[in-house]
Amino acid sequence: MKLPLFPLSTVLFPGCVLDLQIFEARYLDMIARCLKQGTGFGVVCILEGSEVGQAPQDIAVVGCEALIRDFQKQENGLLGIRVEGGRRFEVLSTELQRDQLLIAEVEWLDEIPEQPLQDEDQDLLALLKALAEHPMVAALNMRTDVAGQQSLANQLAYLLPFAEEDKIDLLQVDDPQQRLDGIQALLDEMQGEMLS
Repeated sequence: MKLPLFPLSTVLFPGCVLDLQIFEARYLDMIARCLKQGTGFGVVCILEGSEVGQAPQDIAVVGCEALIRDFQKQENGLLGIRVEGGRRFEVLSTELQRDQLLIAEVEWLDEIPEQPLQDEDQDLLALLKALAEHPMVAALNMRTDVAGQQSLANQLAYLLPFAEEDKIDLLQVDDPQQRLDGIQALLDEMQGEMLS
């Protein structure tokens, strides 16, 4: 399956919302095509290189489909779009078009069916509810109601200020319980650093 890529210095997770400003010709064309065909594009995290200009030298091998939910012209004249994370994918290979747009051959990753929340997930659920009240999160209009472990893990991994490498690792984890354990371990680490 071929998917146009939008490399960013951020990691998108399924069900999470991201606002983007589009000003480069390659991405304006890509967005126009996606809107016309009713398709999404792939968001992958940049490991080396920058978001603007030449295609980045190195990108993460796992990314998330971005589905366009809204778009408008902004006051600065740029196109603003709001996307929601769809399916996760693995990048098998990439080819660079003449306009510097990366097109990837991707394979969709299987999602484990949603698992009900456990008692030990309550602390993390409380943390998500606290995050949801933050003005920056509220501005995204993200649904922070949680269907189960998968959506809790995705939203926390997306919203918490972890390093991008850690977020990529979390995105690669298939099992929601393992992803929640990974988030808890990162939180414990952060707390340890704050206390020391």
